[in-house]
Amino acid sequence: MNHVTPPACVALALVLLAAIGCGGGGTQTLTVFADASLTGTFGSLGKTFEAAHPGVAVRFDFGGSGALARRIVRGAPTDLFAAAGTAAMRESGAPSPRVFARDSLQIAVPKGNPAHVTNLKDLTAPGVRVALCAESAPCGAGARTALAAAGVTVTPVGPDRNGPDQNGGERDGAKALAKVRLGEADAALVYRTDIRAAGAADGALEAVDLAGTAGAVEDYLIATVPGTERLALTREFVDLVLSNEGRKVLAAAGFTPVTG
Repeated sequence: MNHVTPPACVALALVLLAAIGCGGGGTQTLTVFADASLTGTFGSLGKTFEAAHPGVAVRFDFGGSGALARRIVRGAPTDLFAAAGTAAMRESGAPSPRVFARDSLQIAVPKGNPAHVTNLKDLTAPGVRVALCAESAPCGAGARTALAAAGVTVTPVGPDRNGPDQNGGERDGAKALAKVRLGEADAALVYRTDIRAAGAADGALEAVDLAGTAGAVEDYLIATVPGTERLALTREFVDLVLSNEGRKVLAAAGFTPVTG
């Protein structure tokens, strides 16, 4: 005997097959705006997060913290913001930020420190050539704050032709450090993470600490952006950043992890 399947049953079966064929759900994307200095560390943590969250993709947008904050204010779609400095975080309007790391300015000098630079005032000694970062880079903004607090004025050596800005500085810490490596500068005022990223472990560079110098420490903060539809995921990503795994990744890059 032949059985005829009612049309309603056929329609239901097709709907179920379509759902199965589409996998029953799509991939979620967690969008994170983060300061460019976090590219390496957050890129690594993003892979760790994806591995622990099947079906979730982490998309990063790296750039200057101030520029990212202004994009957030203008309504750019993002879920999480990690900024260098409290000013950018405040400008973004993201509530309840948490400090997760700090970076410290250091004076990078060639091995043996031939110019005998031990503090910021030594950068003004006759004949001492200093490389500074562009003010649009974290190391440039930090240097400006620290030098002003110390009452020190420094005229940097000629900038790299591939992108100086209005203060005559190099595009970033790597460019400033290259001046020291090439013997074109006796010192560079950059962050600890810049020196670590430049591979100072080869012994070509030494670092002079600026402990206690006003403006020499930069806080890194992270906060959920209001209006996100992925609140649970943002909280879990913050938890990863503050976890032992996150602390290890940050410390390896030269940051001082903070769990507050």
